[in-house]
Amino acid sequence: MVDGYLGTMTTEERMLLHLFDNPLPEGHWEAPIAITQAGISASVHVQRKHVPRTLKRLEKRSDLITGQRHVPGAKQRRRVYGLTAAGRARAGDLRDRILSETVIKDGENVVLSSLRKGGQMTLDLLSHIDEGMVFYDEPVISPVSNPEGTASLDAQAGENLVRRILARAWEDGKITKDEQQLIAEVVDFVGMHPDRVRRLSDEARRAQNAPPPEEVYLDMLRQALVDGEIIEDEVALLKTMREAFGIDLETHEKLLLDALEDPVLDDATATYRATLVTALEDGMITSDEDAMLRTLRANLGITDSKHATLLAELLDRDD
Repeated sequence: MVDGYLGTMTTEERMLLHLFDNPLPEGHWEAPIAITQAGISASVHVQRKHVPRTLKRLEKRSDLITGQRHVPGAKQRRRVYGLTAAGRARAGDLRDRILSETVIKDGENVVLSSLRKGGQMTLDLLSHIDEGMVFYDEPVISPVSNPEGTASLDAQAGENLVRRILARAWEDGKITKDEQQLIAEVVDFVGMHPDRVRRLSDEARRAQNAPPPEEVYLDMLRQALVDGEIIEDEVALLKTMREAFGIDLETHEKLLLDALEDPVLDDATATYRATLVTALEDGMITSDEDAMLRTLRANLGITDSKHATLLAELLDRDD
């Protein structure tokens, strides 16, 4: 979830604004991390695994182009993204409309564009506005690609995972080569700023409150399964973590079953599940409740198969 004005925008809108302000360089062999999936994920305040589906929608609409470029700090070329002429036109219209809106700053109504400083990114400017269109000097929310600031709930889950991995790595007073590789891959996956990582590392080193490796691994599995599947990049992360913390495949299988039985739900699924629980309080779903649930599924993007899975799980627990 995203706080402030940014939370009132769709992921697609935030992505359009981000890619508008971070164009794909033409004729260059190198591109910034900001236009990789990790960079996009951090900047638009959404989990990395949810980025591809929005990118696919934009590409299908002919708003997006992709390529392979070298990214500073990466060992191999990475896929990067940019807007087509049609995509830039659409993003530009959205940006102009938003910048023309009126916000409240120091008790006065001002046009948002007048508060923009130099080449400030549009999303950075919008991060200073709350849901009531009040502008603050400090950001209401910051991406993890920034060194400081409060991150969104999605990003906080990633921060917490990095913090727990660091705590485990610092338990013996040093970080091994395998642990360094694991940390580097997780940080790259979530697009976290190095200064933010250093702060989390210092906190973990001082606290020395290391959880068991199996507990950290279970947390990673549950985060990976938030939308019901483990994507390719997460498979690689999990393998690196098993090697770094000495988790065998038998333990992996056991923890995977635990994660599947008690997953972390995304906001839409959690909302739908809570409504389903209410509908089942009397042990049955009436025709009116069924109609309401169908409408809710359509609005939240809940598939019939996910509905059936949730329903079976709730009915099983009642038995």
